[in-house]
Amino acid sequence: MEAVVREARELVADGARELIVIAQDTANYGLDLYGERRLPALLRSLCEIDGVRWLRLLYTHPAHVSDELIAVFAEGGVLLPYVDLPVQHASDRVLERMGRGISGAGLREVIGRLRDGVPGIALRTSVIVGFPGEGEAEFAELLGFLREVQFDRLGAFVYSREEGTPAAALDGQVPSEVKEERLRLVMELQQDIADKASRALVGQEIDVVVDGRGADGEWAGRTVRDAPDVDGGIRFEEPKLRPGTFGRAVVTGSYGYDLTGRVIEEDA
Repeated sequence: MEAVVREARELVADGARELIVIAQDTANYGLDLYGERRLPALLRSLCEIDGVRWLRLLYTHPAHVSDELIAVFAEGGVLLPYVDLPVQHASDRVLERMGRGISGAGLREVIGRLRDGVPGIALRTSVIVGFPGEGEAEFAELLGFLREVQFDRLGAFVYSREEGTPAAALDGQVPSEVKEERLRLVMELQQDIADKASRALVGQEIDVVVDGRGADGEWAGRTVRDAPDVDGGIRFEEPKLRPGTFGRAVVTGSYGYDLTGRVIEEDA
C-alpha cells in the first residue's frame, strides 16, 4: 500500500489531479499482500493526498463489493460516486459457465446496496454476448436485466474463442452472425437508456473537468460520471477555457452519449 500511495503522490507532484485506481479486480486488493481485502483503506489513504481533486475506481468485481467499500463511497470527498462493476452477463447458467462466482440475483443485490448507500452513484459495466451456451433464453435474460437495471455506462463485446482457454472447449459455441446481432441489440438498448439519462440532465448543474480542445476545435471535457477514453463527455460553449480546469457547469443540451454545457464556476 505504501508503494501505491507513494506513486500517487509522485503523480500529483507532477501535476495530475485525477487519479484512477485500476486492477484486474480492484475489490480484491490486498489479498495477496495481507491475506485480506484492503481496498477501503487504500482509497482512504489516496483521498488524503493534497492536490487530488478526483479519485476514480475501475474494474470492481461485483462478487467482492463489501459494505465497508460502499461506506467509503458514502463518505464523499474526492472519491467520485462512480463505480465500474463488470457484470459480464445476467443469466445464472452463463454466469456459472463463466466462473463469475455470483448469480443474477446476487448482481441485483449488490447494485441495490450501492444505489441505496450512495444515492446518485454512476454505475459502469461491461457485458459479453455469445458466450458458449448462451441461447435465446439466456440472451433474453441479459436484455431484460439491462432494461431493468439501467446502467449509466456500458461497454459490450462479443465472445472471442481463444484456443487453450477453458471456454474454447465448451459446447454450445455461438455462430459469429448471431453474436454480432446480439451485440447490436444490446447497444441499441443502451443507446436508448443513455439518451433518456442525458436528456434528464439538461438544465442541471454538474461537476466537470476541462480536458482540452476536441477534433472540431471546441473545448471538451468530462463530468464526474465519465472516465477518460471509455465514457462520453461534455462539449463547452465557451470560446476560451484552460485545460485542467475543474468546476461546475450547467448542462445545456445532449446528443447520444455526450452533453453540451456552459461553465458557471471555476476552481480558483
